Amino acid sequence: MLYTQYTYEKKWQPTSDKEALRIILEEMPQTDAEATLQYILSKTQRGKTITLGTCRFRSHS
Repeated sequence: MLYTQYTYEKKWQPTSDKEALRIILEEMPQTDAEATLQYILSKTQRGKTITLGTCRFRSHS
């Protein structure tokens, strides 16, 4: 499962792939959202935290 946290939030929130795509489009409208999501998923599965604009993604809370 993917979790997200905006810079102004304290808690990590569980996020569906559909919601993650919306966030990616909101944060980086000029990118390929599907490819960016696949990149984020591959990196978070390895324990990395990925920051995109004002939102961070990771695989566990």
